[in-house]
Amino acid sequence: MSGEEKVVCVTGATGYIASWLVKLLLQRGYTVKATVRDTKDLKKTEHLLALDGAKERLKLFKADLLDEGSFDSAVDGCQVMFNGKTLSPDVVIDETWFSDPISCEKLKLWYMLSKTLAEEAAWKFAEENDIDLVAINPGLVIGPLIQPTLGFSLETFLKLVKGTKVFPDGMCILVDVRDVANAHIQAFEIPAASGRYCIVAKVIHYFEVFKILHGLYPTLNLLEKCEDDKPLLPAYKISQDKAKSLVISFVPLEVSLRDTVESFKDYGFLTI
Repeated sequence: MSGEEKVVCVTGATGYIASWLVKLLLQRGYTVKATVRDTKDLKKTEHLLALDGAKERLKLFKADLLDEGSFDSAVDGCQVMFNGKTLSPDVVIDETWFSDPISCEKLKLWYMLSKTLAEEAAWKFAEENDIDLVAINPGLVIGPLIQPTLGFSLETFLKLVKGTKVFPDGMCILVDVRDVANAHIQAFEIPAASGRYCIVAKVIHYFEVFKILHGLYPTLNLLEKCEDDKPLLPAYKISQDKAKSLVISFVPLEVSLRDTVESFKDYGFLTI
C-alpha cells in the first residue's frame, strides 16, 4: 500500500479510544481524516494536534451526526472509516449518579442498551448497503489517557480507585485501550477479518483487582469489602481465540492498572 493510498477516517476522534486510534494510525504512517464537533475548540483537539506525525498527516473535519452530509468530505478518498464513538451517543455523568445505586444501575443499563441497539442498526445498514463492517466489542476499557477528559469507562474506574466502603460482588471484564485501538487497525489490515470480535484481556473479580492495586499503590484508599457477605461469584473466561486472530498480544493487567493510575495522577484526577 503506497503512502497516497493510506488514507483513513476516524470519527469522534477526541474520545478515549479514538485518540489512541489516531495516535497508532499516525505511527503506522497513515494519513488520518478525523472528525470532531468543533475544529476550533483547542481544549478538545490540542492533544491530537500534538501527536507525532499530526502536523503532516492529520486533518480535522467538523462533523455532527445531526447534520446530514457533514461527514462527506471527511470520508471522501478514505479506504476505511473507524467509528471512534462506537456508534453510540455520549453519556453525561453527574456525581449524583454514583452516590445513588439505583440511578447508577439505570445509567449502566441505558449505556449497554444504547451500544447494543446501535450495533444492531449498524449491521442492518451494512447489509442493506453492501458495506464491509467489522465490530470490535471491548470490555471495560482502562489504560493511559491521551485526551484530558474522562469518558464513561475511566470515570467509572476512577470512582472505584478512589474508594468507598464496599465494592460490587461481580467480575471486571477488562482490556487495555491500546489493545482496543490496535484491534481496530488490525481488523482493517488483515483481509480475513470479519464479523464481531470480543476484545477482553482479563475477567477478574473486583476483589482481585483491588489486591493488585494495593500491591502497586499501598497508600490508595481502596475498597475494603464486598457489598454483601455472600461468597464471591465464580470466575469465568471469555474466549480470546478470535481476538488473537487479529495478532494481538494483550497488555498485562498489572501494566494496564499501573498506567491507568499514573495517568489519573498526571492529569490531576487522583492524588496519592
